Amino acid sequence: MISVTKLLFATDYYGDSLRYTKDARHAKNGVHEGAGPVVVWNCTRTCNLKCRHCYMDSDAKKYKNELTTDEARHFIDDLADFKVPVLLFSGGEPLIRPDFFELADYAAKKGIRPTLSTNGTLITRECAQRIKDIGVGYVGISLDGLKAVNDKFRGKAGAFAAAMQGIENCVAVDQRVGLRFTINQHNLQELDRIFDFIEEENINRVCFYHLVYSGRGTQMMDEDVLPEQSRKAMDIIIKRTRDFESRGLKKEILTVDNHCDSVYMYLKAVKEGNTALATQIKKYAFFNGGNRSGIAFGEVDPMGYVHPDQFTQYYTFGNVRERKFGDIWQDVSNPIMAGLKDRKPLLKGRCSKCLYLDVCNGNFRTRAEARNGDFWEEDPSCYLTDSEIGISR
Repeated sequence: MISVTKLLFATDYYGDSLRYTKDARHAKNGVHEGAGPVVVWNCTRTCNLKCRHCYMDSDAKKYKNELTTDEARHFIDDLADFKVPVLLFSGGEPLIRPDFFELADYAAKKGIRPTLSTNGTLITRECAQRIKDIGVGYVGISLDGLKAVNDKFRGKAGAFAAAMQGIENCVAVDQRVGLRFTINQHNLQELDRIFDFIEEENINRVCFYHLVYSGRGTQMMDEDVLPEQSRKAMDIIIKRTRDFESRGLKKEILTVDNHCDSVYMYLKAVKEGNTALATQIKKYAFFNGGNRSGIAFGEVDPMGYVHPDQFTQYYTFGNVRERKFGDIWQDVSNPIMAGLKDRKPLLKGRCSKCLYLDVCNGNFRTRAEARNGDFWEEDPSCYLTDSEIGISR
């Protein structure tokens, strides 16, 4: 996750303390030494929508063998023991779980910051108030365009209107809320309108995700944006972030799942002759350390299996029903887990030769394997040219 706001303006938001702490890049098992990773818990696979790019391949049906309430409490106890700073409740649709509020409250009381990733369609005013009262740090609501575009992606007419109501209910109770927007060929033209939208609706934050080829998202591999379109998207994001800041609008703008974004921002500042900005971007990008799946970021699926991240569920390291999360996370007997903690010697192709490997850390391995059939091959979504990253074919 890259904070465009942080790189451009050196601003401070909560998550920046997890992403931009000096020497955090050297930690092997968490966001920094003495802390565990940020954990996504896909607490259920059941969902009331059927999104085209869903990495969980979720549907509106009951799935067997998901963690019970008691098992989830023990799991949260283990996370607290391992000093996990943030637990992101995701799905499916996490608000479908009848014990969501109980478990989010339990996490907060154990000193773990609960956050929520949701489609927003189930957030009533009462629900928003309960989320606020528990102390949920952030609610991320997924939209993949405005109105018709979103509803087509979400597989249900009226999904946009329902999500909008959820957003409005969060804003009404002063609950911090943001959008999650996955960029692809079908919604690239919506980017500028998304910035207008978050200003009009008084939304605090937006995360622009790059498509990862996982679950149903694998079927969209050929609908991903081209390199020149990725650059165009970043130009829009940078321009509009600067516009917000110039007008005193405090909005946190982030991009997710493509760490060449920070390199692109650095090279753009160099090209513009803005040495001070280039130096600032490079400093924070270096602190960030690039993709840290298996190190500072992990995922637990509905049945308790531990994975490097939510998109890489075909590699499993253990189950929290059988072993403590911290023990699983530090166990490097699995070659994929060992490799993720020290991946640079294993990387191939352009990634292995890149001048900015310390900034990117090889980017996203799931995309590399989906496109190339090799977990350690180059990430096909790097849109930087060979000359920009200091190599020649």
